[in-house]
Amino acid sequence: MLLAAHRALATALTSSMAERGYDDVRPGHVVVLLHVDRRKGTRLGELAGLAGIAKQSMMQVVDDLEARGYVRRVPDPDDARAKLVTLTTEGRRCATEFRRAMQVLETRTRRRLGDQTDEALRSALGVLADED
Repeated sequence: MLLAAHRALATALTSSMAERGYDDVRPGHVVVLLHVDRRKGTRLGELAGLAGIAKQSMMQVVDDLEARGYVRRVPDPDDARAKLVTLTTEGRRCATEFRRAMQVLETRTRRRLGDQTDEALRSALGVLADED
């Protein structure tokens, strides 16, 4: 049931982003778009850690977003060997729209479930997310 709910929410989010003019982004891109430090950028390894995926997998997501013009890699001023992932102007716009789309989706879900059921669901998901 969790997988089916995840698929339905991902489909709704993808549709909402397409309506906002971003038909080339997917829910899997959100971990980069919403976690890159807007001021200084974020290292690939840190993004991978936040997403709970391998660095190589995160590299594929970043490569995809870079090809679409949403992010770029720049030298890390603190380590000449490292790169930082930064958002482009379009990437910042897209991230803003992702936040708005997710907020609308959460509001719609809360209305559909009712406040009490929504809170219970959030609590239960929080317990599951904290499991090792």
